[in-house]
Amino acid sequence: MSFWQWYVRRGRIDRRTWWLHYTVPLAGLAVLGLLADLAMGNSDLGAMAAGGSPYGPIVLTVGLLTAPASISASATRLHDRGMPAWWLLLGLVPYVGGLALLVLNGFLRGDAGPNRYGPAGGSAYGPGAQQPLYPPPTAPPAGPPVPPPSAPPYWG
Repeated sequence: MSFWQWYVRRGRIDRRTWWLHYTVPLAGLAVLGLLADLAMGNSDLGAMAAGGSPYGPIVLTVGLLTAPASISASATRLHDRGMPAWWLLLGLVPYVGGLALLVLNGFLRGDAGPNRYGPAGGSAYGPGAQQPLYPPPTAPPAGPPVPPPSAPPYWG
């Protein structure tokens, strides 16, 4: 996957891809930007604790540069659930909107089959790349159970 395919995503992605390829790395970049602002004296912890803005120039730059990737990842995650990207406007509702988008994108399962946004299995490794954690159970053999050869004979 190239940088531009990651930066502006199309189609559908699963929850794992949304968490591991977008949410965690972009949140890590924001934290690193905040630490850089604190180290350079652009932000003040006392002002943040008093309700001031934590956004220094580095955090703002990181936020602006990662906004397209974040928006496209959330849109493709909503597409995996069969929802249009207009649902991203829910994030404009104070407090509840961001939490609702977090639940929709990060915790609810997508459509199992194809939908109008593409086929299922839109992980970062190609269609059908997500393997089950455990293999499916096999059917038991037909007929009565056979004792192992080292078992004593049944005398009852």
